[in-house]
Amino acid sequence: VQLQASGGGWVQAGGSLRLSCAGSGRGFSMYAMGWFRQAPGKEREFVAAISRSGSRTYYADSVKGRFTISRDNAKNTVYLQMSSLKSEDTAVYYCAADPTSYYSGNDPKQYDYWGQGTQVTVSS
Repeated sequence: VQLQASGGGWVQAGGSLRLSCAGSGRGFSMYAMGWFRQAPGKEREFVAAISRSGSRTYYADSVKGRFTISRDNAKNTVYLQMSSLKSEDTAVYYCAADPTSYYSGNDPKQYDYWGQGTQVTVSS
């Protein structure tokens, strides 16, 4: 399984960005997916998760109401729509896949495959 994250960039506070994570290979619809982020000098933290079918989602409190995770299994892609961005959202964002579970939640240890990360910079 290979994951390719894209869509990061620079944005002013209050703005929006949409991240994409494209998965290669068959069986993408069988993967639970998640987004994590890591800011300079900080540990990687959970952002959002989505079940295989997309029917179940879960968010970190810090992004709830501002970020939306979704997926299009026909396109082998998971998205993270980010709105009302704040300077504290600045980080490298990673997508992750768990091919063994319907839903993996916020535990990074559950995820077996990781994308390379995409930088998001929010200027205040």
